[in-house]
Amino acid sequence: MRCPYCGSLASQVKDSRPTEDGAAIRRRRVCPDCGGRFTTFERVQLRELTVVKSSGRRVPFDRDKLARSVEIAMRKRPVESERVERLISGIVRRLESMGDSEVHSEVIGRLVMEGLRALDDVAYVRFASVYKNFREAKDFEEFLEELSGSGDGPDTSAV
Repeated sequence: MRCPYCGSLASQVKDSRPTEDGAAIRRRRVCPDCGGRFTTFERVQLRELTVVKSSGRRVPFDRDKLARSVEIAMRKRPVESERVERLISGIVRRLESMGDSEVHSEVIGRLVMEGLRALDDVAYVRFASVYKNFREAKDFEEFLEELSGSGDGPDTSAV
C-alpha cells in the first residue's frame, strides 16, 4: 500500500481487525520511510459495477461517492455511524447481487431513498430534495404531504 504522505510502497501493517459490522477489515499501517501512520479498509467486491447515468453516460461505481451523498443527507442527525455504514454496505451488496454489471443511477437513488426512509426522516427528505430535484418550497410541501398523508410514504418507484 502506497504511503499517502511520501509515496513509499514499503508501508507495514501494524494492526488488523474487522469493522464493527464485519463487512470490512480495518488495517492500521505505518511507513518505515517517513514514519507516517494511516488506516486502510479492505472490503469484498463481488463484481465491477458501472453506473448508467440518466444522460446515458457510463461511469465506474464509486462506493465513496455513495457514502458522501448519504453522509451529506445524514449531517448533524442523531444516528450512529455504524448504522450509516451498514446502510451503505447493504446498498452496495444489493447492487452487486443484482446480477448485472451495469446499474442505472435511478436504481441507486431508489435504494438510498428506501434506506434513508427507514433510518431517519430528515435525512430522507434532504436526499429526496436533491434526488427529485426540488426547485421551490412548494415541492417540499407536496413531498411532505405525501410523506405524512400516506402510511407508507411517497412512491419512489416512478422516479
